[in-house]
Amino acid sequence: MASDELFLVDLDKIIRDKAGDKAKYIPGFVVSWLKRIIHQDEVNEFLARTSDKVGVPFLDECVKYLDMDLHIVGKENLPKDGRLYTFVSNHPLGGADGVALGKILGNEYDGKIKYLVNDLLMNLHGLAPLCIPINKTGSQSKQFPKMVEEGFNSDNNIIMFPAGLCSRKIDGVIRDLPWKKTFISKSVETHRDVVPIHFSGQNSNFFYNLANICKALGIKFNIAMLFLVDEMYKNVHKSFDVHIGKPIPWETFDKSRTPAQWAQYVQDIVYQL
Repeated sequence: MASDELFLVDLDKIIRDKAGDKAKYIPGFVVSWLKRIIHQDEVNEFLARTSDKVGVPFLDECVKYLDMDLHIVGKENLPKDGRLYTFVSNHPLGGADGVALGKILGNEYDGKIKYLVNDLLMNLHGLAPLCIPINKTGSQSKQFPKMVEEGFNSDNNIIMFPAGLCSRKIDGVIRDLPWKKTFISKSVETHRDVVPIHFSGQNSNFFYNLANICKALGIKFNIAMLFLVDEMYKNVHKSFDVHIGKPIPWETFDKSRTPAQWAQYVQDIVYQL
């Protein structure tokens, strides 16, 4: 996408592109309902109004728009030595938490941050410059290792949500799924210490129940993801605690455990913050 091209959500076009000739069989009331669920009009109004904002200033506008009250605990743990770090966090909300962390860290490190994120977010004009897009299942999958490599070898701090998906409710407890090991192996490779962060907050019971039902039915498509924008709007005007832990030296992650076990170790630290 050209950097000067403004992306607006157009569900009718998305359905035509994805469903082709079958699009005409999708009832109008279903399309209208989906537009409400993804808040198409509100999102487009915001994107149009902030079209001149790119990078961290765009994140500042997002946090202001969502009226997020952020209480940062342990800000003194953010390193000031000029080295590059990997910042890892739990992912309770699936959207607003990412925006908030980007705002905090982007302003702290003069915009020298990159997210490893779902490639769909590359469509957002204001966010794209901060993103390393990930799509392990599509045509981009062959480039995935190379893009991650370039991200970790760049002069940017890396922000990651190692669970990949936002938190789920399992046995009554809201927690991330097991963290993937990429952040361990790449941080060791590039000598980046890891800074653990815990973000408070949760989505609605409807969201968690839907995710669990889909899993129980063996539905591969992440239907719950459709509702993440609606969940974001449910979290407007709320307060969130952001706990920042002490950096963990990359040398910690030695051969005494596997990268996956070290990933679990860091995840456990995050939930103790």
